[in-house]
Amino acid sequence: MSAFQILVLAKAPRPGRVKTRLCPPCTPEQAARVAAAALADTLDTVSNAAASSRVLVLDGDHPAPPGWATLPQRGDSLGDRLGNAFADARPTDGPAVLIGMDTPQLPVTHLDAARVLLTAAGGPDAVLGPATDGGWWTLGLRDPGHAEVLRGIATSTTTTGRCTLAALHRRGLRVHLLPELSDVDTADNARAVATWCPPGSRFARAVATEVPQPASVGR
Repeated sequence: MSAFQILVLAKAPRPGRVKTRLCPPCTPEQAARVAAAALADTLDTVSNAAASSRVLVLDGDHPAPPGWATLPQRGDSLGDRLGNAFADARPTDGPAVLIGMDTPQLPVTHLDAARVLLTAAGGPDAVLGPATDGGWWTLGLRDPGHAEVLRGIATSTTTTGRCTLAALHRRGLRVHLLPELSDVDTADNARAVATWCPPGSRFARAVATEVPQPASVGR
């Protein structure tokens, strides 16, 4: 297999540090258990995708699956942490794809499609997966050095995805858009994403047990 790397940017699922927008209705402990389930499902998906190496780029302390490398996140802003993730995880030349832990419904087929596109002769220079909130759930680069562009883009806004795409185009890159996915931010997001997960997934079970249902409104 050609060199192809998958990076997962994640926070250790500790109460009060992850999925704080789930609170309320969740407690910090419930939100952390939802985050742990999302991360576990994401790591399983990446473990089942074809790749020459897999790297967990972590804020905090959490075990990686067997055969994975682990790197600490580095940088103050999210843009810097994203750029540094691509830079720090480059043991060899070859394409790299970065995802987060917020799309546990991600199917292996999306990652395999990114690999095929980025390793094919004449394929695109980048793949970008837009998110429904205006951000993006994945960025893949044939040359990971182009991730430097991320340092100058405002993150966690409704225009982050569009700005990222425009910045890649300004560098002369040919970009292929992958299917749009929803991130898990709020309780409503979590409930919706749980319905798109495979039956019996950790995330779907966690949402069912940890995310309180909205109170019914009487007439």
